Amino acid sequence: MHGVARAGEATIFPQAIGMAATFNNELLKEAGATASTVARAKYNLAAKMNRHLWYMRLSFWSPNINIFRDPRWGRGQETYGEDPFLTSTMGTAYVTGLQGNNKKYLKTAACTKHFAVHSGPEAGRHSFNAIVSEKDLRETYLYSFKKLVDAGVESVMCAYDRINNEPCCTGPNLLQNILRTEWGFKGQIVTDCGALDDIITGHKMVNSREELAAAAIKAVINLECGSVLQTEVLNAINKELLNEADVNKALRATLSTQVKLGFFDDNKLNPYSRFGADSVRNDFHILLARKMAQQSMVLLKNNGVLPLNKDLYPSIMVTGANAASIEAMLGNYHAFSGNIVTIAEGI
Repeated sequence: MHGVARAGEATIFPQAIGMAATFNNELLKEAGATASTVARAKYNLAAKMNRHLWYMRLSFWSPNINIFRDPRWGRGQETYGEDPFLTSTMGTAYVTGLQGNNKKYLKTAACTKHFAVHSGPEAGRHSFNAIVSEKDLRETYLYSFKKLVDAGVESVMCAYDRINNEPCCTGPNLLQNILRTEWGFKGQIVTDCGALDDIITGHKMVNSREELAAAAIKAVINLECGSVLQTEVLNAINKELLNEADVNKALRATLSTQVKLGFFDDNKLNPYSRFGADSVRNDFHILLARKMAQQSMVLLKNNGVLPLNKDLYPSIMVTGANAASIEAMLGNYHAFSGNIVTIAEGI
């Protein structure tokens, strides 16, 4: 969400909610381009050692463009805030940076999530049924998704919840009527992790895993974060709930993404194959992260105290739970930096 995460050392940008506060689309696009450069470099280095590690890949489940209006939702820091227009412009900028501008190859494959109406209370996300009017659905919750689909985002992640009693990962209205037919989305649909299992255990909408696999494939789910499709598709075929043509149709978009990433081509043809160790957390990346942090700061009100007069305040006490916290500097879904300065140390 704010740089390559969980893959060792990389540049850490402010959380998405902070980057949105810059109101600087071009700067966020540059951050996305930096993240994808680092991603390509790490992928290239790992592939040369034949190490196919989970977080050294090229499909990134980012950005999170859910609308953050409920403080009970614990993931607002991953988003661009409460406004659909700002979210769509910022999300488009980040996706454009992540995916690059090569006419043949994707630099990385971006994924917009969580589709849709997902930003309610976190505790109930695996069984929640969002009742929403068509007006609110379109103007609030789908607006940014439509803009990112129009901008060419490669992947869309379906959410855990239901919308008006339809599970987001199998419901025909959201995935087929709106995303595929009305918007013309041709890319990959991936499930949130465990979202298919939720349809049985949380929503209780189907009776068996074979029925669930069949419903997902017929909804043209292309990739699952989970195990239902891996274990149950063949069983569904054997029970005549699916046929081979359904499976081939569902595979098409995932194979297309792999082709766009260059997996089947000679590396010499792909300009992104040249990135190496010098493309990871270099001086330019560090300066860009600092610029982003500076522009993310928002002063709501100043009664004349700021800036502090050093002659009047020879010492400052920095206290509180975050004063010396490394976690506060990293955020969630984070990388690691070789030079993390805490708030107390910085002041």
